[in-house]
Amino acid sequence: MTGTLLNIAAVLIGGIIGLVFGARIPEKLKETIIAGMGLFVAAMGLQMFVKTENPLIVLGALLIGTLLGEWWKIEDGLQNLGKFLEQRFSKDGEEGSNRFVRGFLTASLLFCVGPLAILGSIQDGLTGDYNLLAVKSVLDGFASLAFASTLGVGVMFSTIIILVYQGGVSLLAAQLNAIVTPAMMNELTATGGVILLGLALSSLLEIKKLRVGNMLPALAIAPLMVWIVSLF
Repeated sequence: MTGTLLNIAAVLIGGIIGLVFGARIPEKLKETIIAGMGLFVAAMGLQMFVKTENPLIVLGALLIGTLLGEWWKIEDGLQNLGKFLEQRFSKDGEEGSNRFVRGFLTASLLFCVGPLAILGSIQDGLTGDYNLLAVKSVLDGFASLAFASTLGVGVMFSTIIILVYQGGVSLLAAQLNAIVTPAMMNELTATGGVILLGLALSSLLEIKKLRVGNMLPALAIAPLMVWIVSLF
């Protein structure tokens, strides 16, 4: 859990700096920063996807995962949580609810989807070595600064999702390590890469609106499909 707490601290510090000095940053510069982050996230997603050994597994995981996500209304749940937090903690701003929820959703997905979040949490939970999460914390801190200056206080509330997600993985690390094989991790990483690409296109570059949150179950479906295929 040490790495997760460090990650949360980095996001909060970056968010505070972004909120305090965000007004002094020109709007065009903010837009350029977010666009640059979007391009980087898209490139990172593509880099993760090329690790797949069976693209059909990634496709199947995304289809099944998205169906489950739509059924469980995951993105609606995240949006409702964001709106609840906004009503409790956010002052009336220039863009209101949409800005808060967008910041909350974008930061939550970006900070939690990726190999560092999974591998780092497993390493932290099993051995107490949080080096991977320390690297992730630095990256997330800078991202939080950029996002908070543009998307507002909603970015900082993504720490709730970080605590639940990364903390949960750390607590279950021993069991996960016994189950997840390198092949499973490759397909899980590749699936996470596609989701990151969707996040970049939807929330960061704003090319096309996608319900990326409903794709998250695919991260669990991908290793399960690898296990099923290995039985034949």
